[in-house]
Amino acid sequence: MTKKWWTGIVLIAISLFLAACGNSETSKDNSWEKVEDKEMLTVATSGTLFPSSYYNDENKLVGYDLDVAKAVAKELGLKINFKEYNVDGQVTAVNRGEADFAANDFGMSKERSKKFTLSFPIKYSFDSMIVRKSNDSGIHSLKDLKGKKAAGEPNTSYMRLAEKYGAKAVTYDNATNDQYLTDVANGRTDVILNDYYLQKMSVAALPDIPVKILDDVYFNANSTGFLFDKKNQKLKEKIDQALKKLQDKGILKKISEQYFGTDVSVKPKQKVTETVSAK
Repeated sequence: MTKKWWTGIVLIAISLFLAACGNSETSKDNSWEKVEDKEMLTVATSGTLFPSSYYNDENKLVGYDLDVAKAVAKELGLKINFKEYNVDGQVTAVNRGEADFAANDFGMSKERSKKFTLSFPIKYSFDSMIVRKSNDSGIHSLKDLKGKKAAGEPNTSYMRLAEKYGAKAVTYDNATNDQYLTDVANGRTDVILNDYYLQKMSVAALPDIPVKILDDVYFNANSTGFLFDKKNQKLKEKIDQALKKLQDKGILKKISEQYFGTDVSVKPKQKVTETVSAK
């Protein structure tokens, strides 16, 4: 009886050991080796997000995130292939292994952080407000949004945030930048909330429209990078190393200035202390 009982314990222990070995082998991270063997990076993107990923006037797929990804591939001695999806499709492609990472101005939400991770930051930014140049639209802080008319696309986090502070939403469908800015200038709307660097580019591109970015009312400091599946840490480490080298060589700065007119690959000089949520 004792002998059989002891033999059973030994067999169970052996089975558990073998199972553990099998699981260890299964969970081995060979994400970098796969890319190295293919000599190819497959990157998910949208092709619709200016200036991160879009088609230029010559119908070529370009953008800040894409040019940085190309520079990474060159640094690692790899070729690169872009696959286009909407945002949900990009995330799914990375999760399923159809893409090695996604490049599309990705930040990290709480929900996304459960399965994914971001690279070394390639863009630092924050949020701001466009107002009338003559009187700042009567806005001096986020609290002053109450009763104001906020312009933007429906169901965005920026519009939800404006409404949270009491603004009335004035929504647009595929409106151009000049329409947005002209409506603020003529009083049809009062304010636009969005990413600071995108707003800076819009205002600079249309200097004759009397609007401005509200001085010193900045919020929600953030950074973006390439999106990886959490299990692909070896690949992420290699990409991070390449990004760091590109920064040290000044290549990130050069690409950044080409698209944004300033270096967004380093933390901004503006002081951004306020963090607010649309919830």
